[in-house]
Amino acid sequence: MGTLSYELQDQIAVLTIQSPPANALSSKLLRDLSVKLDAIEHENTAKAIVIKGEGKFFSAGADIKEFTSFQNSSDYQSLSEEGQNLFDRMESFSIPIIAAIHGAALGGGLELAMACHIRIVTESAKLGLPELNLGIIPGFAGTQRLPQYVGGPKAYEMILTGDPISGTEAQAFGLANRVVADDNLVEEAMNLAKRIAAKSKPTINQVMKLVPYAKTTQFAEGVKEEARAFGEIFGSEDAKEGVRAFIEKRKPNFQDK
Repeated sequence: MGTLSYELQDQIAVLTIQSPPANALSSKLLRDLSVKLDAIEHENTAKAIVIKGEGKFFSAGADIKEFTSFQNSSDYQSLSEEGQNLFDRMESFSIPIIAAIHGAALGGGLELAMACHIRIVTESAKLGLPELNLGIIPGFAGTQRLPQYVGGPKAYEMILTGDPISGTEAQAFGLANRVVADDNLVEEAMNLAKRIAAKSKPTINQVMKLVPYAKTTQFAEGVKEEARAFGEIFGSEDAKEGVRAFIEKRKPNFQDK
């Protein structure tokens, strides 16, 4: 069964994450997303993409239970690189991607949202990178993208505490383009997509090609280093304890090892 539905509405591709209860970012969801992007590219009809989550959340994080099935640090590094490559592809996609975020975009869910070009959030949405609470670190370029939006000091605070911010705060810090009432989210995202889709496709494609030049070359080095560190951290005792504690719904007992 698929984890992602796709429909085309008047030159707008609508992708809906359907992986209840948390819409967790599993390797299957990453692969499904890649396949849907292939289809959108191949059809060459859509001028804008809206990605949203079904149920209570946009995406409440990576699939932690899947992590426990991996054996070696190289498996974790490979997962990190797979996610990073997909999100890089999204960021340099020829069609703008709008994330419509409600409920929560946490961990891998926020990393997915940050790879989109535009983010619309509900006031009550929670956005954050809580990985350190589990004795692990972000692995899908979260350490590199978050500072680009909120600045270094706020990124340190958010990642080191693991505390999420609200949709209203996300807009104030530059992480979200606009904040809307819960009931207006999809309508607002679709209206914005329609305004973009009214433009000429060649002009849209050129803009999508040009804006990424503003990104520094250090970004590529940073994500490579993050994937390596992600793999290394997963070999630690604290990572095993943190993930175990998360699954057992208890507070982790870190030994700093």
